[in-house]
Amino acid sequence: MLADYQSFFQIRLANYDDIPDILSITREAFTKYGEMAGCDPEKLEALKETEADIRRDIADKIVLLAVQDGIPLGSVRVEIFPDHTAYLSRFGVKLNNQNNGIGKSIINLVDRIMINKGVKRLRLHTGSKITPLIRFYYGRGFYIESTDKERGYVRALLVKDYK
Repeated sequence: MLADYQSFFQIRLANYDDIPDILSITREAFTKYGEMAGCDPEKLEALKETEADIRRDIADKIVLLAVQDGIPLGSVRVEIFPDHTAYLSRFGVKLNNQNNGIGKSIINLVDRIMINKGVKRLRLHTGSKITPLIRFYYGRGFYIESTDKERGYVRALLVKDYK
């Protein structure tokens, strides 16, 4: 009977075997991000990254991967600093799998990990003109702390405080 239903996805720590999939998810998500932000793709560091960069992140950061039926669908990276703050980066979900709860579930797991590790503040940057992303992050408890144009488009620094 369960075979009649689509299986659920799981979120797990990424490993080195996941590097090609993480690279693919990141490129797909950030190509779309660049279009929506109206920025020059050359300004997006995420599109310049290599497998070696991802390997370093897996060694040094928390890298999560959402998988369904063995197919990677989304990923995120979080770096925790000694001052009990953290920075979230390279968050992406494959375009065909967006708006079905994967992103929310990834952020929910990030929240649990941050709380368990004693993180007081989580930060990230996103394009301030990408309304769906701003709404998504506001719905997860983030707020805009500041904006800048250092990368050629308006980026918002979003923050989430944990009590």
